[in-house]
Parts: sequence; C-alpha cells; structure tokens
Amino acid sequence: MGKPTGFKEFPRQAAPYRDAAARLVDYKEIFTPPDEARLRTQGARCMDCGVPFCQSAPHGCPIYNLIPEWNDLVYQGRWRDALDRLHATHNFPEFTGRVCPAPCEGACVLGITDPAVTIKNIEQAIVDRGYAEGWIVPTPPSHRTGRHVAVVGSGPAGLAAADQLNKAGHTVTVFERADRIGGLLMYGIPNMKLGKDVVQRRVDLLAAEGVEFVTGTTVADGSDGSLDVRALRDDYDVVLLTTGATRPRDLPIPGRELAGVHFAMEFLHANTRSLLDSEHADGAYISAKDKNVIVIGGGDTGTDCIGTSLRHGCKSLVNFEIMPQPPKGRAPNNPWPEWPRIFRVDYGHEEAAHKFGDDPRVYCISGKNFIDNGNGHVKGIRTVEVEWSEGGPKEIPGTEKDWEADLILLSMGFLGPEHAVSDAIGLEYDQRSNYQAEHGRFTTSIDGVFAAGDCRRGQSLVVWAINEGREAAREIDRHLMGSSDLP
Repeated sequence: MGKPTGFKEFPRQAAPYRDAAARLVDYKEIFTPPDEARLRTQGARCMDCGVPFCQSAPHGCPIYNLIPEWNDLVYQGRWRDALDRLHATHNFPEFTGRVCPAPCEGACVLGITDPAVTIKNIEQAIVDRGYAEGWIVPTPPSHRTGRHVAVVGSGPAGLAAADQLNKAGHTVTVFERADRIGGLLMYGIPNMKLGKDVVQRRVDLLAAEGVEFVTGTTVADGSDGSLDVRALRDDYDVVLLTTGATRPRDLPIPGRELAGVHFAMEFLHANTRSLLDSEHADGAYISAKDKNVIVIGGGDTGTDCIGTSLRHGCKSLVNFEIMPQPPKGRAPNNPWPEWPRIFRVDYGHEEAAHKFGDDPRVYCISGKNFIDNGNGHVKGIRTVEVEWSEGGPKEIPGTEKDWEADLILLSMGFLGPEHAVSDAIGLEYDQRSNYQAEHGRFTTSIDGVFAAGDCRRGQSLVVWAINEGREAAREIDRHLMGSSDLP
C-alpha cells in the first residue's frame, strides 16, 4: 500500500500541535490545520505488509478500520474514497482522530524497526475534510421497522449504538442525565482536545437522521424525579445501558474530607459546562487560578487536569505518579505488537514545561495524608517515595515530604458504573461490579436489557466503546428481527 518504497524514503512527521504559548491562553483545539502534502507523504509510508496488524484487535484497531486502504487513498489524493472506506467501519472518526491513543500505531508493522505511520493524523484529516467539502450529510433510513429502542447514556458507546440501530430502521431514543448530549465526549474531555462544536456537529447529524435525544433525564428507580427504568423497559422493545464507568477511584487517606480535594471529573465537567454556558463568566466551576495544584494520577484524565489548571492560571503544578517512569523505548518484556509502554510527553506536560520550566511529573510517590490549614481546607499533602518489586510498591523509610497545595485533583481511574439504574431492575454484576453481559451478545440477566461500553467492560478507550456500541447494535437488531445486516 502507499508508495512501495515510501517507508524507506520518508521519515515519520506527525502533525504538530499549536505553539504552547499560544494555546495556553485559550480553550481552542490544540491541533494545527492539516498539511495535505505532509499527509500524502505519510500515507506513502504505509507498507504492503501482508498482515496489517494495525487494523485488528487485540493489539490494533478494535473497530477494524481499513487503515492500509485509506492510507493508500490519501497518498493518491482520493480523499472522498478515503472517507467512504473510513466510514465503512467507523461512526465517529472525528472523535478518535483527536482523542484516541492510537493502538493502531502501536501495532503498525513499520513500528518494528522505524517510527509508525501517522495513522491518527490521517484519520482526523480525512473526516475533517469530509465535513469541509460537504460530503458528510444526513442520510435517514429509507424505512422504519416499527421497533423502538431506548439507549441510556449518550457517550461514545450509546451514540454508536444509536447510529447503527437507526440505520437499521429502528426508532431510537437516547436518554442523557446531563444538559447536553455526548457523555464523556462532551464533559469528560476538555474543549482544547475535543472541540464541543465537533461533538455537537455529529449529534446534530444523528438528530437529522431521526435519532431522538432526551437530556436532563436521570434513569433510575423513579424516585427523586428520575425516570423509572422499569417503565422504560415496558414502553420500549429493548433497553440498552451505556452508562459508562463513572465511579472514580478514591484516595482514602487521612484528611480526604478537606475542602479543595476533588475528583478529576468534578473539575473537568464543571469547567467545560461553565465554558460553554458563559465562557466562565458564571463562576460555576472549580478554579485553579493562583493556586498550587497537585494532580494525583497520570493518564489522559490527569493530563487534561494539567492542561485545564494551566489555562486557569495556576501558581504551580505537580503531577504525582505511583508507577516508575517508563523507558524511552520498548522494554524487553514489551515487544511489538503490544501497546508500547514508553515515556511520552502529552500536550499538558509540554505546556507545564513551557510555563514552569520542567515536566510536572514526579514518579514512584504515594500520598500519606492530606494536610489541614486549620480551617477545614487542604494546604498540602504528605508523601512517601516507593520502590517496586514483584509484591508491588513498598514505602522507602525516611523519604516523607510535605508538598504545598491549595487544590488537589484525584485522577486515578474508575472502578465501574454507578448502580442506580441497574439496582432498580435487579441486574447482575460481574466480579468488578460492572453490568454482567457476555461480550459478543451483550445481553444482561434481564430479558430485553442489553449493556455495552465501559459499564460492561470497565474503564477503557473511546474506540473500544464505539466497538461495543456497534456490536451491541448488531445483536439488538438480531434480537428484534431474527437476523441482522449490520456489520
């Protein structure tokens, strides 16, 4: 695919972010405009590798994107054809092209000896060009089956399922407890990484195709103004739960009750909602302005807390990681095509280094207790260094240290879904408290109730949520109609 010798002739050139100094003063997306010449050259690097590990799970793309095909089409300048091949397997490439960590690139065969093809950049450029050229337009189904499906949750799994079920002709209603559709895509990922106009553009397209959206509606047991899930089950042919894994992992050390210690999603959700509602004029968010901020936990969410705190104008910023610093290259126990567990500098780390002079991350460190300022507000945290062995992390005596902090954000992952909706109908859980539903079938212990996405599999990637939404839609279609033509 691509130019037969392109992988030998051209080095990897990833699309750069906007300059750190410029992007720190706004919440606009961090990406630079696409460079067609560079993208075509990068498409030329795609090898005729025989077995394209990039496009299949478990190591590559979970939704089986036809990556070598659209890389080649971009190299040839056939952008419209590339968009058709991209949409053949993918409902929302504008989301993953921005926020996916790109397991496809980790599994790229070229990555055995050289830097991988810039697959993620090419994917984003294809779909953005599709919108710019007017190629992406509403395509409502030609017929309706008379079957009705309720989808609870409007994150990537719910939206993917709704899109697929609507294409099959079913009437789909999506229920969302927030005031805007999108779930994690709308309120969990900051605007600078995924513009909310990008999310709303796709939501508007789905609405034009016939998907109905209901916001501000909590689905639970019918108490406290919630919509009773049992009534929903009676009114619809099928109910699909895509509520996400929204229970954050806590840090239960002394002083946890102090003001100024927040879960990451409290911070990020309120920030984005206030930004969209009033450009922060309403003050309805947790501000990091002029504060010493500590982010506990890495990953994408931790990076997003860093980037948001910097844009608020924090006084200082430190990011604690209990794990050791990863190596610059693959370790012997981390061979291709596994996801490369290597040291990376994400946008927030780069911005922190620009503002304060250093990478904000401190490794092999664990919190001992939060420190009270005497008035019930946090003024810092005491930590201890740890060393890792086969038995896990062990504290190193004599390494205790006090860190000053006015705002501490907990970004240590998620434990599973909330249980208000599932308890109301007596749903069974797996050993990790996720909704019990067999992968490939997505049926729960309650007849006519399906589950997909993070609420079923646990905290994962947006692209895996889309995979589960698509596959659950196919199984629901088969359940309703006896067979399915959905991919």
